[in-house]
Amino acid sequence: MSELKKYPKINPQIVKEHGLSEDEYSKIKNILSREPNYVELGIFSVMWSEHCSYKSSIKMLKTLPRSGGRLLVDAGEENAGLVDLGDDLATAFKIESHNHPSAIEPYEGAATGVGGILRDVFTMGARPIANMNSLRFGSLEIPRNCFLLEHVVEGIADYGNCVGIPTIGGEVVIEDCFSGNPLINAYTLGIVKHDETISAIAKGQGNPVFLVGAKTGRDGIHGASMASAIFDEKIEEKKPTVQVGDPFTEKLLMEACLELMKDNSIISIQDMGAAGLTSSSVEMASKGSLGIELELDKVPCREENMTPYEMMLSESQERMLIILEDGREENAKKIFDKWDLDFAVIGKTTDTNNLTLKFNNKIEGEIPIDALASNAPVYDRKWVRKKLSKEKIDLKKLKKIKIEEALIKILSSPNHSNKSWITNQYDQMVMCDTAQKSGSDAAIIRIHNKDKAIAVSVDSSANYCKSHPITGGKQIVCENWRNLVSVGAKPIAITNCLNFGNPENENIMGEFAECLEGIKEACEYLEFPVVSGNVSFYNGTNKKNIYPTPVIGGVGLISNINQKINHSFKKENSIILLIGKTFGHLSQSILFEEVYSILDGPPPEINLLNEKNNGQMVLNLIKNDLVLSVHDVSSGGIIVALSEMSLSSNFGAKIEKPKKIRNLFEYFFGEDQGRYILEIEKDKLAKALKILNDNKVFSEIIGKTQKGCFELPGELKINLKDLYSINNKWYHNY
Repeated sequence: MSELKKYPKINPQIVKEHGLSEDEYSKIKNILSREPNYVELGIFSVMWSEHCSYKSSIKMLKTLPRSGGRLLVDAGEENAGLVDLGDDLATAFKIESHNHPSAIEPYEGAATGVGGILRDVFTMGARPIANMNSLRFGSLEIPRNCFLLEHVVEGIADYGNCVGIPTIGGEVVIEDCFSGNPLINAYTLGIVKHDETISAIAKGQGNPVFLVGAKTGRDGIHGASMASAIFDEKIEEKKPTVQVGDPFTEKLLMEACLELMKDNSIISIQDMGAAGLTSSSVEMASKGSLGIELELDKVPCREENMTPYEMMLSESQERMLIILEDGREENAKKIFDKWDLDFAVIGKTTDTNNLTLKFNNKIEGEIPIDALASNAPVYDRKWVRKKLSKEKIDLKKLKKIKIEEALIKILSSPNHSNKSWITNQYDQMVMCDTAQKSGSDAAIIRIHNKDKAIAVSVDSSANYCKSHPITGGKQIVCENWRNLVSVGAKPIAITNCLNFGNPENENIMGEFAECLEGIKEACEYLEFPVVSGNVSFYNGTNKKNIYPTPVIGGVGLISNINQKINHSFKKENSIILLIGKTFGHLSQSILFEEVYSILDGPPPEINLLNEKNNGQMVLNLIKNDLVLSVHDVSSGGIIVALSEMSLSSNFGAKIEKPKKIRNLFEYFFGEDQGRYILEIEKDKLAKALKILNDNKVFSEIIGKTQKGCFELPGELKINLKDLYSINNKWYHNY
């Protein structure tokens, strides 16, 4: 075997710099029965990184419900999840993180995050039709965090707008724990016919392997390894590990691939994301139980004198690896030439079950495929359970404040103020199928030329998960469920992006394990399976970990788009009906956080039976045309939900004081789960109440809609124009 002299001699420091432990390096030597060369060391380092191997999480991830129902492939089998929509159509969707790159270089990090998730979807044969995102930043009183927010949003907007895929919704959360380490989770959903889906599984021996798309450069080398480390003050030194995106090339690549897929010439296709050519070739071969041989001097490069190490670890964007049916090369080349993209044979499949690398007719690396994929290290990390706090904060001991004052403070805070200045940067209407954009409980995208539509929502609650991870995990799933129900969609499946701190810390690993327990329990009970996902560990700065933040991206099906609904009040003098019981849970509430700076105590309990029954009955009412508007009750409780319904409409509300509650703050700001607010016309109320009563669903009339103002008699009365002004205050001061 040839050893390139230009590479440094491997020593303990170089092994450490590659993110490998002493024990892992010993395993590598045992696998190879020799010392690895520098190229092989680099390949092991990225494939055994947390980002690629999921070595700390894979055991627990396998416990999630990942099959059944409408799922057409089990989670993890392909680049994205695939779910049946009926009418011979399916949706492919996935959410992934690009946290670490965005912390270093926010514009390119966020942009390439969008590009990567788009490729995951169209490699399935699905045309992307919608993007979403979940974004989290530290306090905006710190200039660096402002810089990150502005340029992340800019990167997402520019990339999505240029490719021509609408960004139809998402969330932006500000929390101190994300300072210096923002969370940038990108979500894409696409549509494909059943018989036009494409696999990432390599098949056949001796089939040529093609690299298509953009040329390979030196950007992004060791990006996967970088994403498996906690940041420190030397973050600026990591800029070369961040990929550089080109949305115009992405658009060309997408159209070329989708065109080629139409003639059934593709055996398998794999996006080049983290770890670049290394991961794409290894994953294709591993799934197909094959070997793969690459001739690296045939890789189209945009920079001179690139080495095998650089080519294998480069994360240059807008590239794909394709295996074609024999004899289809000429037609494929014509397509890629038409779209002005590279198309080069760089290798072939083999029966060796090895990754074999050649350069200038010399073997520069040879590694068993299984050692890099299915037999990569798997760790059973130590973890401890979080004790559920029983502490209840005594409202009587807190500073007295008026309900109006508390509401104003919440609605003008960064997390509850109007964020249209962000979403307005996204093209939400391109392709003309956006039926409901950001600002509602869930966004809705029409299935082109069909009466059906898909509802999508992304959510998380780091505070709940920090307080009690099991309950927090359940809550996120349920919140997503309610968001989909609230627009008239039947929830069918989720994708997840699990953002956590250092898994080597047993407390952090405990948060991860227990969040998954909660997610699993809720998904199983609600028949809401996990189709795809991503784990992002080592999120933190200067040894300070972020809060546990699992993000759920849910998908729901609306069989008749004419029955979609939103949370805007529609008429004057409609009845406002609350579904679900109110107990007045304030621990971990927005009221305590924003008004009193208190984040103590347990999160609200989750009753899965009530969640399921209440949601099904709301869908029943919507289907029977008995409801004008719906909004789930979540952060901020009843009063914030009602305010949001008023803010999105031309009508306010007159809310009656509850008769059987001991404290108005508990009633109006409590965050008890499983609740919805419904607007119902007076002449339809009796029929709606009968359905609810017959199905033993608790409900109570809490007020009516009115013109002009938002009112709680004797406690608050706010003109709608003033309410709008309050809700826009933060941005104008920002």
